[in-house]
Amino acid sequence: MSVSELDPMSGGDGWPPSPPAATTPPTRRLPVVNVVLFALTFVTTSMAGAFQVGADPIADPATLLLGFPFSITLMTILLVHELGHYTLSRVHGVRASLPYFIPGPPVLIGTFGAFIRMKSPPPSRRALFDVGAAGPWAGFLVAVPAVYLGLCWSDVRPLGLHEGGLVLGDSILFSALTQLALGTTPDQVTILLHPVALAGWFGLFVTFLNLLPVGQLDGGHVAYAMFGRRHRAIARVFVAVIVVLGWRGWEGWFMWVVLLMLIGVDHPPTADALTPLDPRRRVAAWLTVVLFVLTFIPEPLAVVRSSPVFEGERTLVRAERSTAENPPGPAPQRHPPRQGVEL
Repeated sequence: MSVSELDPMSGGDGWPPSPPAATTPPTRRLPVVNVVLFALTFVTTSMAGAFQVGADPIADPATLLLGFPFSITLMTILLVHELGHYTLSRVHGVRASLPYFIPGPPVLIGTFGAFIRMKSPPPSRRALFDVGAAGPWAGFLVAVPAVYLGLCWSDVRPLGLHEGGLVLGDSILFSALTQLALGTTPDQVTILLHPVALAGWFGLFVTFLNLLPVGQLDGGHVAYAMFGRRHRAIARVFVAVIVVLGWRGWEGWFMWVVLLMLIGVDHPPTADALTPLDPRRRVAAWLTVVLFVLTFIPEPLAVVRSSPVFEGERTLVRAERSTAENPPGPAPQRHPPRQGVEL
């Protein structure tokens, strides 16, 4: 919100006019709201990280420290993502706020993400592309090493040996990083993610969600910069794809459909809507599309029940018994092999 100032040449009710006041540089105010939201989000994400490792920071506040590996990693990815937008906004003369973090309940990750407010529209499609694509690429550059290092520190078990819980889906990129770090893929083993790897996974998750080419998401900025008015057809196709994915898999997609309808499916035009991307930016735009494909997860989250297992001398194995060894009766419940990692 902007507030207009009185004309310094006006003398109000007095006459003659008062001499103009000496101009002073504007004072920068401490962004109290941004700082408070950042601090609250750091607390909620640290609590979530502590709960992930079996601690109870509510009963014992000292255990909040156990959530720092997860919290610091995730907050860094989100912060770098938003600073990518902010930096390119300043480069192109677009007025933008500092990042606003959104704290959430201290379960799972403890935050709903972060955002910046653009207080003036980008002057052209080229500027819009730079601002929109900078965030995902900046966050991606932090999330990838976080995933790799976290996977190296994760617990790897034979496939199917788990006690139930949340299973995370795999993108092409996450599977490739798993192969690089562990010499295997998530569909061959069960991986109990280290908190740093879990934060990296959610960093990639945020990247692909933001790159959906709809509305004023980062992907919507990129789609409009690439295709102009034709982005409307692309946005509607992807909304339909999301509905199908929600119907056939992860029901969380329906929440995203509602959110996208509220914020708008179409992208507003820039001041210069005719000048297309230059060849360098067009290559970068298609690379951004490739990034979306590499990080896309059709079914990001699923909850599974525990597998029937018994404990041997050194390892856990699934209790498998043939029909010949058992009298006829209800077959034991089996869980098909599933790509993913267990939290």
